[in-house]
Amino acid sequence: MSRDHRGRVTGLAYLSGQCVLAADDDVALDAMAVELRKHRTLRSIVGPRAAASGLWERVQIWHRPPELVRACQPLYAMEPDMLVDIADVPVRAAFVEEAELVANHSAEMILVELGYDPRTHHAGWVAGVRRAIAAGVWWVWIVDGVLRFQCNVGPRTEHTAQIQGVWTPPELRGHGYATAALAAVARRLLVREKTLSLYVNDFNAPAMALYERIGFARVGEFATYLFP
Repeated sequence: MSRDHRGRVTGLAYLSGQCVLAADDDVALDAMAVELRKHRTLRSIVGPRAAASGLWERVQIWHRPPELVRACQPLYAMEPDMLVDIADVPVRAAFVEEAELVANHSAEMILVELGYDPRTHHAGWVAGVRRAIAAGVWWVWIVDGVLRFQCNVGPRTEHTAQIQGVWTPPELRGHGYATAALAAVARRLLVREKTLSLYVNDFNAPAMALYERIGFARVGEFATYLFP
């Protein structure tokens, strides 16, 4: 956490396997750059575009280079009255016994978008998904044992819940499944959440069209630096 001379918070960073940050000024980014020297094994830096790129500019002289940079990731948000009225479909929370199915599809998405396959560590990967399902954060639409759509809820605050992992298998795309299912998930979440948010790579035009189709509006930009 970084504060100005009046004690006001000007920057926050969550440091674990990744650095998730928000910073309002150069002083906060300078302080975070110093702190990052204690965390040289980070897998990623992610945050609002100006903050993430500003932090990377400060640490790149000594930090190992990223293997993948997503320099522009549009950030979308939705309030309850923005959701488009779309016919409901039977999305539901995933069952623990569906962990293998959900983990496999999630891994396929990560392989496409991030270039690595988490199934390399299969047991640990599935166990993590199983814990997330048990916590009630995974949503699925499954018909006759075939997964049509899945997503999960990541970070939550009193102001928003972030949707991530939005996925329809490639062979099932083009039928409107993602539009109907994501709208249904949003409808259920907005019963208890003030707003929803998500972010997407700027080259993923179909995903951005999907989000805008159900009522999400673009409100900012993120950036992500991924390290080997």
